[in-house]
Amino acid sequence: MSIKETFFVNGENLLKKIKEIIAEGNVTKISISDKHGKEIMSFPVTLGVVGVVFAPIFAAVGALAALLTECKITVEKRKDEDNTPPKEKSSENESTIIEVK
Repeated sequence: MSIKETFFVNGENLLKKIKEIIAEGNVTKISISDKHGKEIMSFPVTLGVVGVVFAPIFAAVGALAALLTECKITVEKRKDEDNTPPKEKSSENESTIIEVK
């Protein structure tokens, strides 16, 4: 099971936020959309991948940051069943929106 989180960032903070998200470790996929919701870039994040593999992705994200004023990052994470307190209602496509400026 996975959950999705959405972050709104401005272009200058895009690369920093992507690196923070990847450092968290339980991310499976990252999608970047413009402020109108059009998906610009999407890439899987695999366990055990070293930073050298992410270098081209970081370069592409850096180029996007120069072009975009605002964007939306959608992060798909694995949900840890053992560490999550039980909820009365759960849906498969849960979403949290966090705005970062």
